[in-house]
Amino acid sequence: MGSCEGQETNVLMVTLPFQGHINPMLKFAKHLSPTNLHVTLATTEQARNLLCAATGDEPRSPVELAFFSDGLPEDDIRVDGSLLESLRNIGAKNLSKIIEEKRFACIISSPFTPWVPAVAAAHNIPCAILWIQACGAYSVYYRYYEKTNSFPDDLEDLNQTVQLPALPLLEVRDLPSFLLPSSESHFNTLMADFADCLRDVKWVLANSFYELESEIVDSMSDLKPIIPIGPLVSPFLLGANDDGKNLDLWKPDEYCMEWLDKQAMSSVVYISFGSILKSSEVQVETIAMALKNRGVSFLWVIRPKERGENVEVLQEMVKEGQGVVIDWGPQEKILSHAAISCFVTHCGWNSTIETVAAGVPVVAYPSWSDQPIDARLLVDVFRMGVRMRNEDGDGELKVAEVERCIEAVTEGPAAENMRRRAVEMKHAARMAMAPGGSSARNLDSFISDITIT
Repeated sequence: MGSCEGQETNVLMVTLPFQGHINPMLKFAKHLSPTNLHVTLATTEQARNLLCAATGDEPRSPVELAFFSDGLPEDDIRVDGSLLESLRNIGAKNLSKIIEEKRFACIISSPFTPWVPAVAAAHNIPCAILWIQACGAYSVYYRYYEKTNSFPDDLEDLNQTVQLPALPLLEVRDLPSFLLPSSESHFNTLMADFADCLRDVKWVLANSFYELESEIVDSMSDLKPIIPIGPLVSPFLLGANDDGKNLDLWKPDEYCMEWLDKQAMSSVVYISFGSILKSSEVQVETIAMALKNRGVSFLWVIRPKERGENVEVLQEMVKEGQGVVIDWGPQEKILSHAAISCFVTHCGWNSTIETVAAGVPVVAYPSWSDQPIDARLLVDVFRMGVRMRNEDGDGELKVAEVERCIEAVTEGPAAENMRRRAVEMKHAARMAMAPGGSSARNLDSFISDITIT
């Protein structure tokens, strides 16, 4: 499965066509490319269409790209259920066509393509999973589906508690939402398939670093170990020279960086709820009113942008120069800018690990999937932010709550400790990826495992 000295070893990466899944794979590929490894990143043809639309040309990438059919008609809207089910049925056949074109030494799969390890096994190729969420989320999923620990029999009651090794006492509402009865069944099936596929997986690699989640990593050592190789972020976030280019499925607005250059240090609140979640006009208006009341500058990613264009108070602040609204932006560059004071985030793991690497405190406002447990980690374990919650009565976000959280993380009595803790995590991230660091050693070990020099 290896290569002679000087000969390239081929590695295949497979992921779903989502921004938050492609980026960590690409970042991982960049770490492998300086060696004698040749990386091919495979995803569905839907991603090629989005990339072409964003660039106006064939997508360009630092690694070789390969695309396979997801089995759905081109005009299908590809809701999660139909895409996952189609890939579950036809993904193996279509991916095999790519595998048969080249001799691959290893296949690295996303956890959300759980049919891939069986394909690797059928072709006698060792397989790794790149876990793109927190090690804490991996521990919860594994312990739930493998029944190694006790969970409430009925997860309908969100107030019930769950005690798991190396994690704070969780309420059911803190668990990844794919486990809950309120989640659509195809998500539960997806994660059950993931747990099953681990029997065909040799390595579980994580976009995290040991110093960030050490107790959680240690707690899994006698079960199915997880190996941190991150943070998988652009090298400039770790103090190295790099252009920070990603494969963006939407065209980023670079004007926002020029605007940030004109702002005072630590004066801008950055708000983004990721690439998938869509803000409601009510939510946009609530946050906008809080920003107006606090008089703080802001840079806000709103998807779709039209939701913000219909909110009068927001448009007034934009016209007055208090803030900027964009549809998509270069998040790592934004987070590393000296003008940013805090990050109001949905707590997706990519955003979480990027804000950790950038050393920026957070206002955590999770919604679904792994975001609730990421918020618990950010606030109660990493201790670098506060939690923003909807009102118990009507389930809506209130202006006063947004104001409370922004004040707490920027000016409140605990703000200095949050900033200090964020800087500590930033330095720990850099040390982990530096030569001899914990993640660098794990990366070297993995590369040695799949190559023969």
